[in-house]
Amino acid sequence: MSSDQRPAGPAKPGFTTRQVHAGVVPDPLTGAILTPIYQTTTYVQESVDRYLAKGYSYSRSANPTVRALEQKLTDLEGGSDCICFGTGMAAINGLFLAFLSAGDHAIVSDVVYGGTYRLSTKIYSRFGVEFSFVDTSDADSVRKAIRSNTKLILTETPANPTLKLTDLAAVSALARAHGIPHAVDNTFLTPYYQRPLELGADMVVHSTTKYFDGHNATVGGAIVVSNEAQGSAVRFIMNATGMIMSPQVAWLTLQGCKTLSVRMDRQAANAMAIARFLATHPKVAQVSYPGLENFPQHELAKRQASGFGAMIWFEVKGGVAAGKALMDRIKLWTLAENLGSVESLITHPVTMTHADVEAAERQRVGITDGLVRLSVGLEDADDLIDALRNALGD
Repeated sequence: MSSDQRPAGPAKPGFTTRQVHAGVVPDPLTGAILTPIYQTTTYVQESVDRYLAKGYSYSRSANPTVRALEQKLTDLEGGSDCICFGTGMAAINGLFLAFLSAGDHAIVSDVVYGGTYRLSTKIYSRFGVEFSFVDTSDADSVRKAIRSNTKLILTETPANPTLKLTDLAAVSALARAHGIPHAVDNTFLTPYYQRPLELGADMVVHSTTKYFDGHNATVGGAIVVSNEAQGSAVRFIMNATGMIMSPQVAWLTLQGCKTLSVRMDRQAANAMAIARFLATHPKVAQVSYPGLENFPQHELAKRQASGFGAMIWFEVKGGVAAGKALMDRIKLWTLAENLGSVESLITHPVTMTHADVEAAERQRVGITDGLVRLSVGLEDADDLIDALRNALGD
């Protein structure tokens, strides 16, 4: 039988199947269906000659529970390996430490999580690393910002909190042409809706705190890499700086991953209904959601991702005072800084998530004082809409 006549091999399981089963095997000693929490500091070695025969020596370097989560996230993102960190910001820090040194330059999306901006401008800048915060929605602006010492491009799309999108294929092609690694913060959409590595990116960063956990129970982070060299560089930093995720957090995140697609589909459907309600409300000055037809990059959102996510922002007529009044009196929606959880959350970025970004910089990139950010949860959409209607003063 010729090669073209051989039966096709088994198809790769679908995403929802893999989010349940990837990286997880029954415990060989007991048959337990859930990966055990390996709550241990050290591991007994068979002999000096067989040191690391089982792959583990000390839980700052590696832990079997954490490894199961790393294997699951590797599979879901379609990467070569994954390295898990204690927080999302630890993952960003690990990325910077692995690829940037004194005298290097990095390009970062101009709209980015406030913690990433703070780490860049308040810490790494003290050690001679330069950052350019660029409108990465315009690939030509990225091209113009590249220098001879540019060693990393970090994009966040959809961006926090304005939801501005970056054309990942265009920026990845540009980065590859210049030999610069391109990392994408994929926290808002996850690999269920957006797959940066398939669009040409080199690495994907996550705050696993958000949608992978989904229950406001943990803080964690991850970097999924596309090749062994990147993985070795990032894992070395994770070990050397002691930033590994704890086994308890990894175990809880493993459970959260199993319902990722179901949660996100429900949350995105709720978000669409809420965005349409806000778009027609007489007291709302502006609403932004990639699923709305009038979203400036709606076509890119449809082309680049398979879903629009569950994040919305809007502004109330009457300015900052009206927006704050709404957040202070709203029911059901919880005023809090997190996102991606089963509970619907409402946030004021200027005083919360982006408070460390200078006022002039916030205004430059469109993070206005009256911007209200919504992370839509799993509640009944009608109840969430009624709560917004009442808070708006209908």
